Amino acid sequence: MIFIHGGNWNSGKKSLYNFFGSRMARKSVVVVTIDYPLSPHANYHQMATASARAVQWVKDNIEKFGGDPGKIFISGHSAGGHLATLLAVRNQYFDSLGISTPIKGAILIDAAGLDMFGYLHEGKFPEDHTYLKTFTKNPTSWKEASPLYHLHHDMPPMLIYRGEKTYPSIFKGHQKFITALKEYAPDTEYYVLKGKKHVPMITQFFKPWNPRYKEIIKFMKE
Repeated sequence: MIFIHGGNWNSGKKSLYNFFGSRMARKSVVVVTIDYPLSPHANYHQMATASARAVQWVKDNIEKFGGDPGKIFISGHSAGGHLATLLAVRNQYFDSLGISTPIKGAILIDAAGLDMFGYLHEGKFPEDHTYLKTFTKNPTSWKEASPLYHLHHDMPPMLIYRGEKTYPSIFKGHQKFITALKEYAPDTEYYVLKGKKHVPMITQFFKPWNPRYKEIIKFMKE
């Protein structure tokens, strides 16, 4: 499993998520947590490209660490969930590296940005807003950045989690995304976790007995 951290696309670092990797490792899953360039020094496309290169590195090297390059899954929370989804549904990032997508499945944990096009259109943010530095001021880029508009029948399967009390923007983006997924992957596993807010959607994994671990491992095995 490759895990991409959240942080509003402008903060966060992989070392904060060692707890997640170590707990999955104890359950016989090899986990690689990655960093990526952050806004305002990089836009979403550069972040996704860097993440795709990390996936390529894992494919080329993970056998040395006991992993199987034929069984690569991608996961992420919040902004990291956005990048993970983008890599799962848009083959262009791997095409640009001259490889076919190695992703066998995606595990999304309260993913943000599934419909940045709709969100930024409605938000009418000031020109210096962090999201416009990440996604540019061009509505065409907003749509390019939104996984909602790139779904297709050959996508890898997904396991999707959302917090019942997450941010309204994530709630709305998930509603649109899940509705659209029904045309392409009607059997997608989708869990709404009762009472959970956005940050607790990832901190719940501090508890090694959290039932999400069993669900994730079952998804990866199947």
